[in-house]
Amino acid sequence: QAQLVESGGGVVQPGGSLRVSCEASGIRFSVYEMAWYRQAPGKQRELVAHINSGAATTYADAVKGRFTIFRDNAKNTAYLQMNSLKPEDTAVYYCNAVLGLINYWGKGTLVTVSS
Repeated sequence: QAQLVESGGGVVQPGGSLRVSCEASGIRFSVYEMAWYRQAPGKQRELVAHINSGAATTYADAVKGRFTIFRDNAKNTAYLQMNSLKPEDTAVYYCNAVLGLINYWGKGTLVTVSS
């Protein structure tokens, strides 16, 4: 059974850095497109970053230049490195795996940016 498990969330001060991870099991990880979404309180879930099976990446304008998505197919894990964090980055971060019509989600990890 497919499963995505996020980890690495926590509390960080503005300007700080954090790396969240998404470990996949039960899927052929290397062929999936992976993405990170986030949902802040009272707001809709939004796409943060995406990486395809060839490691090409795209980012939301709000995080360009600050966040980096990458993957380690040997570890079945996708990562989101977040630098220069701002209070508005506070959200639950969700991992998403897509292959055609197949779509899996993790349960999320909370990132809080606060002094």
